[in-house]
Amino acid sequence: MELLCKMQMYDWGKTGADSMVAALVKSANPEIIIDEKLSYAELWMGTHPNGPSYLKDENLNLQDYIEKNKSVVGIDVEKKFGACLPFLFKVLSIKKALSIQAHPNKEMAKNLCEMYPDIYKDSNHKPELAIALTPFEALCGFRPFTEIKTYVKFLPELCAVIGEERVSQLASTNELESRNTLKECFHSLMTCDSAIVKFQLETLIRRLYNSNESSRQYFHADLLDRLYSDYPGDVGCFSIYLLNYFTMQPGEAIYLGPNVPHAYLSGDCVECMACSDNVVRAGLTPKLKDVQTLIKMLDYSCEPASAKRFQASREDDCTEIFRPPVSDFAVAKITIPPGRSVYNLIPRKAASILIIIDGKASIAPLKILNRGSALFIPANEEIRINVLCGCHPMLMFQAFTNV
Repeated sequence: MELLCKMQMYDWGKTGADSMVAALVKSANPEIIIDEKLSYAELWMGTHPNGPSYLKDENLNLQDYIEKNKSVVGIDVEKKFGACLPFLFKVLSIKKALSIQAHPNKEMAKNLCEMYPDIYKDSNHKPELAIALTPFEALCGFRPFTEIKTYVKFLPELCAVIGEERVSQLASTNELESRNTLKECFHSLMTCDSAIVKFQLETLIRRLYNSNESSRQYFHADLLDRLYSDYPGDVGCFSIYLLNYFTMQPGEAIYLGPNVPHAYLSGDCVECMACSDNVVRAGLTPKLKDVQTLIKMLDYSCEPASAKRFQASREDDCTEIFRPPVSDFAVAKITIPPGRSVYNLIPRKAASILIIIDGKASIAPLKILNRGSALFIPANEEIRINVLCGCHPMLMFQAFTNV
């Protein structure tokens, strides 16, 4: 069953035809008009009430269809989650950084919902998996402790916002004792007076502008300039020296479990998450910053960027699967090579959503499916993909409950 899916317009999204989100939707639905002035940030595929998908031919809300046909989700899914899709599947097109944030575990999500229901409106956790479609920049997890100490040592502006006492504590701390010290330093940084933060950021940007190219690269001067341009004076600009910064190539992935600090910076990706809105923010955002909650909940483990990449396992010659350590979702990446005309999808015991990123196909009894077409597939369904115009690889992603 082909789906009509919701586009979300957020300020950080890419504009007009530059947005992969807009390009995908336009390809699947040529009658849609794309406004070159609007930011097309996200494509939502699923049953989330803020952007539910509809069955295209029947104009029926997908959740309503599932509730009337409970068996489509699969026996194991219905037993564990009920008649629903416990995940939200997305495509993101990012022009400027999303907020520095983390997501609470289930226990903390429940507590936050009970204490602050106007801010944290549901009690579910929100683990996420992001798979790059284009070169994709991100901040994720705290850097190795030695790297953080080196940046603090050579950046007096960073020292000024962390504070002399915490900097001295950091310098004398070994890796085995790093978590508490890092927590104190991060707290000092994120609660520093905004006027001091703004002054020190401007001082650092001017100093790096006059530095040699080697120093500019080491201290990520171009990234700092870009973040400051988008979020002037925001303390989150300093986070690039505490959090891992890296660029994923197409097909590479990161998994974001509870309490992991992160921020997406630029690029396009496929993302899947538990169906929740629970986000705790503390920088690079005009939205509410809940610094105290974030400081309390964060995982202060220090690891290299390479440890944050999430590996897939191969299922057959066309399909790799990303299975995170949660039951809410898994994602299959399906690549049909040039010259191959037919591929049988691996049947799943849970309902799934499939999106075509590149290529063209027919799936009986549907009409021809183009780039951007999204399908709802009931549990245990056997699907035969007939590839059309197979001179280039066909790329699809399929999300389903990890049961």
